[in-house]
Amino acid sequence: MATPLDERTLARAAEGDSAAFALLVRHHQAMVFSIAYHFLRNTALAEELAQDVFLHLYRSLKSIESPSHLTNWLRRTTTHRCVDQSRRQKLRPRLYLDQAPEAVDQSPARDPMLADRLRRLLAVLPARARAVVILRYQEDLEPAEIARTLEIPVGTVKSSLHRALASLRARLEKGVSAHGRV
Repeated sequence: MATPLDERTLARAAEGDSAAFALLVRHHQAMVFSIAYHFLRNTALAEELAQDVFLHLYRSLKSIESPSHLTNWLRRTTTHRCVDQSRRQKLRPRLYLDQAPEAVDQSPARDPMLADRLRRLLAVLPARARAVVILRYQEDLEPAEIARTLEIPVGTVKSSLHRALASLRARLEKGVSAHGRV
């Protein structure tokens, strides 16, 4: 179990204490990887992106004001890096069954076929909409927290979320009616 972080650990890391920085990384690595993996759907890219985020954190430690600022900074930086990666590679799901990575979330899906369909539909959403949906439903952030993380107005978060969910719903219903299955 991760040790709760305090101001002293953050201050020690900012002063160059490598053990304190390692504690920061251990405490936040699951969150950073989870955001990256759910956005990119690629374990290797998510790991590489997480390393890049933590390298950027190491260089930016003196600007981090508190443990909560650190968490928000990591979410924002990870999400922005995911959007950038997505734009660079124009990621589209091209995954064969034998290449499918292990799921990060170990809780059983109620309907595995529906869950798979939703993952594929989520992957075709525009980058910002995908980021909003992931932060809302994967990271369980409220719209105000998402707005702070992405540095956009709360209204934009809410409208992006509304449009993304409507798009997912329409695509899901279209798939059901067209094929008689999901």
